[in-house]
Amino acid sequence: MESFKKQIGGNHYQQFEIQPTEFIMRNKLSFLQGCIIKRICRYNLKGCALEDLAKIKHEVDMIIDLGGFE
Repeated sequence: MESFKKQIGGNHYQQFEIQPTEFIMRNKLSFLQGCIIKRICRYNLKGCALEDLAKIKHEVDMIIDLGGFE
């Protein structure tokens, strides 16, 4: 797919064999699941590790609050 050969604002996703967006779409994950996948893949690559990890915790809490674990 041509669109996956470029990235706007960095190159942190291009190093993966399967980019997070492709993985998320192929597996029909929810919006919050997708956010978590993207953040966990990049948290140690972008220089904002603690912020990304805090966002992951928040997104997991939102899934729990929405009952998305059942």
